[in-house]
Amino acid sequence: MDVITAVQQRRAAKSFDPHHQMSAETKRTLLEHASLAPSAYNIQHWRIVDVQDPQLRAAIREQAWGQAQVTDASALFVLCADLEAWQEDPQRYWATSPQPVQDFLLPKLDEYYRGKPEIARDEAMRTLGIFGMTLMLLAQDLGYDSCPMDGFDFDAVAKLIHLPENHAIGYMIAVGKGTENAWERNRVDIQSLVKIDHF
Repeated sequence: MDVITAVQQRRAAKSFDPHHQMSAETKRTLLEHASLAPSAYNIQHWRIVDVQDPQLRAAIREQAWGQAQVTDASALFVLCADLEAWQEDPQRYWATSPQPVQDFLLPKLDEYYRGKPEIARDEAMRTLGIFGMTLMLLAQDLGYDSCPMDGFDFDAVAKLIHLPENHAIGYMIAVGKGTENAWERNRVDIQSLVKIDHF
């Protein structure tokens, strides 16, 4: 599937076939390719919780307003960010870069993030957004439907998945075989949303 077709066909599926199972190979393909998404300073902030335990899925569904996608989708990924990834062995992020690049970026990384938790969080959330969109387009290409989800109790889900203190949940993505056609797409005319040079 070409990218334009994947973008056109991707919808937020609300109903999934609860009996369909995604193969381990397909899931690995999905996650490995999604991890090629860009990230700030190549930090790859994402930490993905692949929720496989049916009881845990059911518990998360209770904290997600009973939304069926949580339990019925073939895969449920909780997209989390490591807010301190920038200082965890940072030289590994540019191990294949020329030495002058490494010598420039390592000090800049520390200067950019140290003592600025709001910047670390903002960058991590932007990165999760890019990762998630990449994952959903890949899912579409692989013949799956998806649904990004933020309608849940973040604190409760954080406890359920034992989220470390220096991490934050961005959102969840359910992936599976959709069972109902989505209603007609409704988009505001893009020309009304684009400004030339300034507002």
